[in-house]
Amino acid sequence: MKKVLVLGGGFAGVESAIYLKKEGFDVTLVSDRDYLYIYPISIWIPIKEKEFDDVKLLLKELGDVHKFELVVDEVVSIDAQNKKVECKNSLFEDFDFLVIALGADKLKPKGSENFVSICSNPSEALKIEEKLNELVQKGSGKIAFGFGGNPKDTSAVRGGPQFEMMFNIHNYFKKAGIRENFEFSFFAPMEKPGARMGEKALGMMDMMFEKYNIKKYTGKKIKEFVSDGVVLEDDTKIESDLTLFIPAGEGHSVVKDSDLPQNEAGFIKIDEYCRVEGFDDIYAVGDVAELKGPSWRAKQGHIAEVMARNTAYNIKASIEGGEKKSYIEHINILCLMDTGDGAALVYRDDKTAKIIPLPYIGHLLKKGWGWYFKNSKLNKIPRIPGM
Repeated sequence: MKKVLVLGGGFAGVESAIYLKKEGFDVTLVSDRDYLYIYPISIWIPIKEKEFDDVKLLLKELGDVHKFELVVDEVVSIDAQNKKVECKNSLFEDFDFLVIALGADKLKPKGSENFVSICSNPSEALKIEEKLNELVQKGSGKIAFGFGGNPKDTSAVRGGPQFEMMFNIHNYFKKAGIRENFEFSFFAPMEKPGARMGEKALGMMDMMFEKYNIKKYTGKKIKEFVSDGVVLEDDTKIESDLTLFIPAGEGHSVVKDSDLPQNEAGFIKIDEYCRVEGFDDIYAVGDVAELKGPSWRAKQGHIAEVMARNTAYNIKASIEGGEKKSYIEHINILCLMDTGDGAALVYRDDKTAKIIPLPYIGHLLKKGWGWYFKNSKLNKIPRIPGM
């Protein structure tokens, strides 16, 4: 039986391990955490709609269900030419195929210690909860929300979760009867943040900003983050008691220090079948890899899972022969953007760009997706293809 080593315990890594086992491989998954963190539903931790344990799945439990081996350890180096992976407490050399799913690092703008991020280390969600508690106790204040981009790779942006965080906190404060005591500001260096969702989505976002009384600062680069706000390139200062910011992604540090082929941003170069350029037995999936496609493409969890499933199929096809599956034809934007009291379904592909407002049922649908994701991964309910 061929051995496959999977690096990374996020969406891409776990999906790779599950489907590689389905294809009949001997699979070892290496992760620096002992749980899969479900980032799309972590937005509800700060506003007390979810506990931290509600948004994670233990990797041991997943390993037991799907019969892959789990090693909890931190990858420190990859020697691609010699097929060697070194971790803090272990060394891997005995494998036939390598699947890299380590995710991405975040850019570190000046003053990074002065903001918290819902898309960073999972513990950040608890920090946001703590700081929101302090503001609620105070009864008034200023909150600034923003996200950044990476000009070296425009697919490495995370805007949706910040919009969700902003609208959910608005709704949370509104329910508590204190929203009018708080000033909300949104900032981003792009002229049209969220433009990759399409023009209709942009128009709707503008209406929501006005409806929710949120000040908007766009089209100006961020100079630095300070303890009481954000300073823009023209020295405009957005004052805040709490700054929530999602930096753009860049290549993982282990990848940057390796002999793997990389683009300018440090993401691994792959072909349409997720095979690393120049290697027949190494694949890269999810945020760690360079994502090819249209200018509006974005790294998302469902794309990572498509890449993972295709990779499992393609590795088997490379052994047995047969047509391989390309991930590029599946590139789209699909997001159920939650607002706390409703949601908006966003979809974009090469032919169309849609945003469909949903009432409270949209919020329940997103909650339902979280339940479905956890239980389908544990084989407690049948999985729907493509989800």
